[in-house]
Amino acid sequence: MENETLLDDDIRNELTVLYRGAGRHYHGLDHVEALLALWREHRALIDDPAAIEAAIWFHDAVYDSRRNDNEHLSALLAREKLAGRVPEDRLERIVAMIEATATHTPPVAGNPQGFGDAALFLDMDLSILGAPPAAFDAYEEAIRREYAWVDDADWRKGRAGVLRRFAERPRLYLTDTFRQNLEAPARRNIERSLASLSG
Repeated sequence: MENETLLDDDIRNELTVLYRGAGRHYHGLDHVEALLALWREHRALIDDPAAIEAAIWFHDAVYDSRRNDNEHLSALLAREKLAGRVPEDRLERIVAMIEATATHTPPVAGNPQGFGDAALFLDMDLSILGAPPAAFDAYEEAIRREYAWVDDADWRKGRAGVLRRFAERPRLYLTDTFRQNLEAPARRNIERSLASLSG
């Protein structure tokens, strides 16, 4: 259906409260809105727009910078809230997309038909890496604020490790659309940030 949605007002309101929680300097409602704008912009490329919309809303629903299982917990929340409302195979695709944000590697095993949508969703989530320098710098500052509990030396080492793993990938973006537009600026942003972190 053209304007199908899997989320009712109650679910959206509940998720909005979560995204407005304290300490969400990047992983908040503005991030969700930015991804929804990309979802609307690229809707013609998406096989199951409602599934991606649900993945966008749920993917950072649980966020605590001291934990390493936020994506898994967000996926469990999606499963709980969407169970019985969505056919199981579709729910599995949504859950797999959310889980995939832990590594930004698309889920392909047993689900080849969902690869295209998953790749688009993951590229949307990483689009900030290819943003104009000022927007990227604001993102980096917001992430640092989310990790305010980490001392500066450990932050520099940890953040550099994350960015280096991205830089070592043969391609940051999985789809041609995002790769053509964002790959080069993303790599420049990452290299600039790595230089700053080592300075």
